[in-house]
Amino acid sequence: MSVSDAVATIEQVRDYWDRRPCNIRHSARPIGTREYFDEVKARKYFVEPHIPGFAQFERWHGRRVLEIGCGIGTDAVNFARAGADYTGLELSPASMALAQTRFEVFGLKGTFCIGDGERLPEVLPHQRFDLIYSFGVIHHTPSPRAVIAGARELIRPEGELRIMVYAKNSWKAAMIDAGLDQPEAQSGCPIATVHTRESIEDLLGGLFTIASAEQAHIFPYVVDKYLRYEYELQPWFAAMPKPMFAALQRRLGWHYLIVGKPI
Repeated sequence: MSVSDAVATIEQVRDYWDRRPCNIRHSARPIGTREYFDEVKARKYFVEPHIPGFAQFERWHGRRVLEIGCGIGTDAVNFARAGADYTGLELSPASMALAQTRFEVFGLKGTFCIGDGERLPEVLPHQRFDLIYSFGVIHHTPSPRAVIAGARELIRPEGELRIMVYAKNSWKAAMIDAGLDQPEAQSGCPIATVHTRESIEDLLGGLFTIASAEQAHIFPYVVDKYLRYEYELQPWFAAMPKPMFAALQRRLGWHYLIVGKPI
């Protein structure tokens, strides 16, 4: 099921992210500077604090990591800093250019390539990876099953798949259905597929076993103030005890965090 009505093409998806790469407005500093990238990282992990624990950056020291959809490189630099042999695949040239600049600014090593995640074996022939990681990307492609099938071809037998896709049974999806929200910060997202546990099983079926699938992340801030870099909780979340909010995120979180093992 998609929260976008139109049937999207991969070209439309690429053009959408070229116009405004994901998280590019997480800092008001000059784009491409060290200060800009530091603020982007700080804001991303402040708003989405579950990411480092899910990615487990330090665990991949000395191992080969492929990120499908590296965006502007926030997770990428953390894999590289942890000592991973990092490869980033990105559909959007505008996004990848910023990721490459980021690696140059911080003196990090990594491999980047432009390509369609639905054609992984063609883009990265004869390569094998210990981790294939993709956070918030696969639900934006017209054929997510093709991405998973390609990942299965590129992953080592003892490797691991870690992906985040959007959850259908979530607070955010309910707000979108009510016309009170949209999938991304910028309007006009061509496709954003939402998943249930059953559709995740179909997505990975015959290729990966599901080691875990958990929901996380409800965005709790007043949007208008958040856009001004102010972090005021919505009144109903401000009044909610932290353990209750944590339980709500596990039950109605927008992010489905999935760990798969190759079959």
